[in-house]
Amino acid sequence: MTDEEMERIATGFCARTLPKEEWTHLAHFATALWLMLQRPDLVPERDMPGMIAAYNESVGGVNSDTAGYHETITQASLRAARAVLAGLQEGVTPGAAFAALMASPMADKDWLFAYWSRERLMSAEARRAWVAPDLKPLPWA
Repeated sequence: MTDEEMERIATGFCARTLPKEEWTHLAHFATALWLMLQRPDLVPERDMPGMIAAYNESVGGVNSDTAGYHETITQASLRAARAVLAGLQEGVTPGAAFAALMASPMADKDWLFAYWSRERLMSAEARRAWVAPDLKPLPWA
């Protein structure tokens, strides 16, 4: 994904104009990386929960115990994105960071199930608040 495409996705997400069908697993990571690299005024771990919930509502979604914003998935994914960035040279472009992430296990949308059982990760508790992995610890935690 190019720097320009990442910017388009991330700014569309922030402005709540990104079409719902474009808010994919990869778009979540593209947005997180772009915000980490290009928006020092934001702290994704703090700011993205509210941003994602607001975006979901803007496209007709709901944030409930069964749908919408998911705290554990968001925070785990942000930790993964930060870990990828930590392994790259300072000044890396968003596109290069995205390529590095895509070369990792996080490119698979089911990567979290190596750390959490489906039952635990899909629970209402994990959706509302951080729930630690029950299969094995995250390597970057």
